Amino acid sequence: MSHTLLVVISLAALTLAAGLVWFALLVRSTSYTVPQTFFWLLAKFYTRIMWRTRIVDPFPLDADSNGVVICNHRSSIDPFFIQVSVRRVIRWMVAREYCEHPVFGFFLQIAEVIPVNRGGIDTAATKAAIRIVAEGGVVGMLPEGRINTTEQFMNPVRPGAILVALKSHAPIIPCYIEGAPYRGKAWSPFLMRARARVRYGQPIDLSPYYGREKDSQLVRHLLVQCVKAIAELAGRPDFEPQMAGRKWRPDLLDPDGAANEANEADEADEVDES
Repeated sequence: MSHTLLVVISLAALTLAAGLVWFALLVRSTSYTVPQTFFWLLAKFYTRIMWRTRIVDPFPLDADSNGVVICNHRSSIDPFFIQVSVRRVIRWMVAREYCEHPVFGFFLQIAEVIPVNRGGIDTAATKAAIRIVAEGGVVGMLPEGRINTTEQFMNPVRPGAILVALKSHAPIIPCYIEGAPYRGKAWSPFLMRARARVRYGQPIDLSPYYGREKDSQLVRHLLVQCVKAIAELAGRPDFEPQMAGRKWRPDLLDPDGAANEANEADEADEVDES
């Protein structure tokens, strides 16, 4: 074996060893498992290189604080942009059909998402989210419920995040994601270039309202205020959120984007039954 080949093999071995040591130290510095750390690094690569993501504001919670993160929803990979800015697991509520998908299901299981039924009220998923946050964790929720493909700033929103925060005694953390890629399919962003920006607002303290989650008018008021905090991060202080009932669908929007009477009539039941 030539001297040059020995040098190359030695350098490769040292590089591999250094990489393994660095990866082990990274795992120890986060709350992630080994598989989660691998996917976190992969997400870091995509968000920084493919999607040129910039975290404008740091994540406002320390490692020991609980909370409920809410954000606008323009892409299937919106949680990626938030997860890469923290070194702790955020438990996202994800539609059950994705969790049972033969490809996505494996990744989502590693990510420890909370499967949730897309339509109606999923009591089991809500209780799981409340338990996780009450025990000191962070849950991510998308008030719009589905990807916004309209020209409106945000779809009509549901109160689930407010209910979880009130029942688990946790603040709401508003977040605005700008420029997330999406082209109609869940996997499409991975083939698209983008320039994304992530902005966090300060945690919204709901402690004066703990124990009042059955007050539907209060829950609506808090939901509007928290969603308006997202709009303010986007430079849209004039935005007025619309409420959605459990049967809401994008095709039930009026031409101007406002929730129609069928949506709003169903809203009260959703708040009361949650």
